[in-house]
Amino acid sequence: MHTADASEATGIDLHRITKNLVSKTRKGEYALLVVPGDRRVDLKAAAKALGTKNVRLMPFSEAEAISGYPPGGTPTIGHKTPMKVILDEELAGFETFFCGGGSKDRLLELRVDDVKRLTDAIVAKISA
Repeated sequence: MHTADASEATGIDLHRITKNLVSKTRKGEYALLVVPGDRRVDLKAAAKALGTKNVRLMPFSEAEAISGYPPGGTPTIGHKTPMKVILDEELAGFETFFCGGGSKDRLLELRVDDVKRLTDAIVAKISA
């Protein structure tokens, strides 16, 4: 389910439902880019936050193998492959946000402080 569909079905503001995008750095490290559902990820800003020259989004089939979850169902925590988490600063202003709940038809509400603590997330402006 796309974030806009989830927002419409639940009545939750699209800005509080995240896109969780599996990416890979030039050095071969994986990172989860977490941005509000009504924003687009800025890959140059994400690369800067990770201290690397570039970051590319993984194709859906590879993203699922890395995270352990289908696209549209990927949560912000609990991945098959450990990866850095970059949390867009827009989301850091909320007490909670919603993300994929492990499948395309479930949402998970997470506390921002818990996400930062559990993932050692980097908070940066990575959306436009």
